Amino acid sequence: MSFDLPRNVILPVDTIDVRLDPGTHPFARDNECAIAENWQREIAANPALFDGTVVLLSRLAWGDNRLVGRCHAVNYSTFMLWRKRRENSGAEHAYAHAMLVAGDNALVAIRMGARTVSPGRVYFAAGSFEPLDFRDGRVDVDFNMVREVREETGLDLSNAKRGKRYHALSTASGTVIFRRYHQTEPADEIARRISAFVATETDPEIEGPVIIRHAADLPDGLAPHMKPLVEWHFESGK
Repeated sequence: MSFDLPRNVILPVDTIDVRLDPGTHPFARDNECAIAENWQREIAANPALFDGTVVLLSRLAWGDNRLVGRCHAVNYSTFMLWRKRRENSGAEHAYAHAMLVAGDNALVAIRMGARTVSPGRVYFAAGSFEPLDFRDGRVDVDFNMVREVREETGLDLSNAKRGKRYHALSTASGTVIFRRYHQTEPADEIARRISAFVATETDPEIEGPVIIRHAADLPDGLAPHMKPLVEWHFESGK
C-alpha cells in the first residue's frame, strides 16, 4: 500500500526516513490544466498567495516506530488543488510541529494571519516541508521545525531541550509529525516575545501567540488535529 499507517491515533516515532524523489508527482502530471485554472481563482480571492515550492507524498508507512516515505517537490498551486481533491488522489501531505512547551508546562501556539490560506486557525508554528529541508535527499524534520518557528515567531529553538522522540498523528487531512521543544521561560514571557516580534514585521504571517494551559483550554479556531495533541501533552506529563 502507498499509505500504510494507523489513522487517528498518536504513534511513537524514533526514525524518520522520508526521501525526496526527483521525479514529477503523478498528481501534478495528471492535473496540469486544472492546477493552473484553480490557481487563478485562488489568487483572485487572495493575491497574497505565493506559488512557491512544497512537497507532496506519494508513499508513507509506519512500522517498528519508523516512518518511511517518498515525496516530490510540487508548486504551491498544485498543493492548493490537491487540498480540494485529496480523496483517492494518490497523494498525501505531511508536516511538522515543534510543540512549544513553556517552563510552566503550558503550550504556546500561534494564530494565523488574515492574509494566509488558513486565517484565524490556531496550531503550533509550522509549514510544509520544502526542498531546503532535505539533507542528502532525506527530510531533516528538526531543521524544518526550527526554521518555521524562527520565521513565524522570531524564537530560536536551535539549542532548546527536545523530547526524546517524535510522535505522529495521521488523519484524513494529513500526517503531522511533532516533538516537544522545552523553554525555561513561563508562557506569558514567551508570548510577550512573540508579540514583540510580530509587531516589527511589515507583513507578519501570524496574528500572534495563543497560550494553552490545560487540556480543556481549547481556543476558538483550533485546527482539528490540535485537540488530540493538546490532550496527549497534558495527559502524558512533561
